[in-house]
Amino acid sequence: MVFEYALVRVVPRLERGEQVNAGVIVYCKSAGFLEARCGLDADRLRAIDPGVDVEGVHRALEAVRRVCRGGAEAGPARTEAQGARFRWLTAPRSTIVQPGPIHSGLTSDPAAELDRLAGALVG
Repeated sequence: MVFEYALVRVVPRLERGEQVNAGVIVYCKSAGFLEARCGLDADRLRAIDPGVDVEGVHRALEAVRRVCRGGAEAGPARTEAQGARFRWLTAPRSTIVQPGPIHSGLTSDPAAELDRLAGALVG
């Protein structure tokens, strides 16, 4: 099955461009799969910007997970299809928490792919 993924990055000082990978979003239309795995290394983030709002970043990462899950917790995105939610989450933005570029691949198990990507790229 074809799947797509994007990293979720924390860029505390946009003008400097330094970033910490804090999550990955995996979408597989044919499997009906959309999920995010997030994990913030707060010490690493503070090394880049000692004044960063770590709790605010945690809230933003939780919002990513909620939008992936859909339902009432997803806010205005709750009625959107998985594909539309993935595209919304991966749209370019100039905020502290932002998506990286979309990549694609093939998998027989999107959940296992999410675990593999999170282990290799997040933290």
